[in-house]
Amino acid sequence: MTKHRIYTTSVASVYPHYVAKAEKKGRTKSEVDEIIRWLTGYHQDELEARLERRTDFETFFAEAPGLNPSRALIRGVVCGVRVEDIEEPTMREIRYLDKLIDELAKGKAMEKILRER
Repeated sequence: MTKHRIYTTSVASVYPHYVAKAEKKGRTKSEVDEIIRWLTGYHQDELEARLERRTDFETFFAEAPGLNPSRALIRGVVCGVRVEDIEEPTMREIRYLDKLIDELAKGKAMEKILRER
């Protein structure tokens, strides 16, 4: 079975789209970074290094220093699929990130996006 092409796509090639989506709705690049750090456990300098090295999504999530256990609380639909129903682990992580960016762009408070309350 062939892997989905998103696995070999660099995070850096999609990252500007995350930032643009957020900024279009009045949110910031720093909020996008905060979401990514919360989800993966990367520090800001590590995140920037991964972007600079053009790390692919599969490696980005496989080498994440600490996937947040609260990410299991992320629910909802992305690209017509419920994220909680995605069985393939890497695809689920990618869709968790997509869902969090969607929530940011929809104006949801950071505390709620980061599942703090």
